[in-house]
Amino acid sequence: MKVVRKLIPMKVYNILINLLPMIILFSVVMVSIRIITCIYSKEKIVFYKELKNLIYIIYCFALFNLVTTTDFESFSNNFIPFKEIMRYHTTSVLFYRNVIGNIALFIPFGFIVTDMIREKAHKSNVLIISLITLLTSLTTEVIQMFIGRSFDIDDIILNLVGGIVGFIFYHLTYLIYKHIPNRFKTNRIKFLFFMTMIIIFILFFIILYEVGR
Repeated sequence: MKVVRKLIPMKVYNILINLLPMIILFSVVMVSIRIITCIYSKEKIVFYKELKNLIYIIYCFALFNLVTTTDFESFSNNFIPFKEIMRYHTTSVLFYRNVIGNIALFIPFGFIVTDMIREKAHKSNVLIISLITLLTSLTTEVIQMFIGRSFDIDDIILNLVGGIVGFIFYHLTYLIYKHIPNRFKTNRIKFLFFMTMIIIFILFFIILYEVGR
């Protein structure tokens, strides 16, 4: 535990610790339900898909926790586009945290939503991903108004950019995957490929916090 604590920023560490009981409980419940439903329906369990879906939901919990507990310089609402963005210097801590951070947090979201839609519909559209990202970010900002925090339209704009970047990143990785020989396109390879993406997102998130300290 001490080694883990030294490797990640305090903010990220505290979020993980606070979410851990909920994650454990939720995982036990969801895994139990999936096992039972698969037994009754005789559905084949694909491990990497089940783990992927579970991680997606845990990410959404962590995302909501982070965006509703991050410290703000001001608690006043902002309804004017780009007002807050334009007042940050590109080399300042606030720029890394409030601008780059809001984009980075939603890159995995765009990636995840694109993957989930493509898995079911076998296609994806940037307009649909943008709409889902927009609705998610807008809902989060509205909720913040009712829990003693602030609404910032610039956060919505930045989150939308992050969702679109996640969409693009997904398709870039999908193009790489398509060029893998068919004999390597097994569930094990898909699982390793997925976990690689997760690790990249986590490292990017940690680097962002370290740079912005």
